[in-house]
Amino acid sequence: MKVFKKKGELTRFQILADIAREQPHLRQKDIAQKLGITVQAVSENIKSLVDDGFVETGMGNARYKITKRGIEKVKTEAVNLRKYADNVLDTMNTYKSVWPAIAREDMHSGETVWLEMENGTLYAGKEEKSAYAKVLKTANAGDDVALEKLGGTIQLKPGHIVVIQVPTIKEGGSQACNNERIWDIYNRGFDRVGIMGTVSRAVTTKLAINIDFEFATPDATVAAAKRGLNVAVFTVGKMSKSLIRKLEHDGLKYTVEDVSLE
Repeated sequence: MKVFKKKGELTRFQILADIAREQPHLRQKDIAQKLGITVQAVSENIKSLVDDGFVETGMGNARYKITKRGIEKVKTEAVNLRKYADNVLDTMNTYKSVWPAIAREDMHSGETVWLEMENGTLYAGKEEKSAYAKVLKTANAGDDVALEKLGGTIQLKPGHIVVIQVPTIKEGGSQACNNERIWDIYNRGFDRVGIMGTVSRAVTTKLAINIDFEFATPDATVAAAKRGLNVAVFTVGKMSKSLIRKLEHDGLKYTVEDVSLE
């Protein structure tokens, strides 16, 4: 659909429409302020409209007057613009929001399935739960399945976060850590482990603790905890404060453990 394909056509249309509505006393300054362009740009566009026969310059106080040809131009462009807008709205109304999940069983397009979060992953199955959705495309067990029309509430309890503060390099770094204390904390069991800082990397490497994330750790920690996962984060110095601010902002529960040697 042809709608203002050439550069500047929309501005010309707006100026022409304003002249049609507010003639004969419309000033270039008024148009410029309304459209957010310079007076010079308005002047150049009006000159072009005059040259094309869409506008006539008036006499005395009547500065501009739209011609019959100009009126037809405005009507045509307005109709095209309306058709374009209607087409966009029709497209958006048919757009479907789609969510992915892991299929527990074979699923067929159009059937209703039930949802639950497990270990931070959304699963779809045929056992009734508190949330449901429609299958968009057929999928086999174990596949990712496309879902639409989600309803109900997914039962989810936020996970707990333990902030493990390790000594800074000035305080002795990894060599000044109470490794036994770290193991006691780690053995409580965590779904995800994150680190912040070089000393944290050294500590976890020495103790052969697997790391799930070390970049954008505060955001990753919040995302995991909101999915019901328990998270341990090794932090150093001021990094602890930035993480804690993030957790408090998102309303998540946490505890702080200092693992420095006495």
